[in-house]
Amino acid sequence: MPLPMAPDSPHIASISTSYPAITKQAASVIDGIHTDATSTAFLDKIMITITQGGRLAQWIHVPLDSPNPNFADQYMPSGDDEDALLPMAHLSPKTLLGGSTSERETVGQLYATQIASAIVTRNPDEKRTVLVGLGLSKFEARREVFYDTVDLVMKCL
Repeated sequence: MPLPMAPDSPHIASISTSYPAITKQAASVIDGIHTDATSTAFLDKIMITITQGGRLAQWIHVPLDSPNPNFADQYMPSGDDEDALLPMAHLSPKTLLGGSTSERETVGQLYATQIASAIVTRNPDEKRTVLVGLGLSKFEARREVFYDTVDLVMKCL
């Protein structure tokens, strides 16, 4: 259920659950379209949905654990501002559902990898798999829309 909000202000809510899954929501208008983001933290996964118009069209998962711990250490943020915007190279997204065109699959994986990178940057010890559900009205990789969408997700993590 979408959260009520003022047209240009982000809204953040936290929903308590009796089980260890913690759910948080945020909403904003991105490129003129109402966008909802939800994160649910399970014991083994972090599920994130980004919806416009209440629909989901694609699911991508990104394992955060590296098969070789030394491999992951090479890709931890170096502190260089330019590198901080790039997704971590050791993350391997996989489209589970959707991604009917190569462009849609590529853009979806870009969102999922960037979100997973941001999660690991915040908590380098995080090992849960990130599951991202996307339901974007337009699948385009415009910089401003991309950053606004990732920023919205970060508000609900």
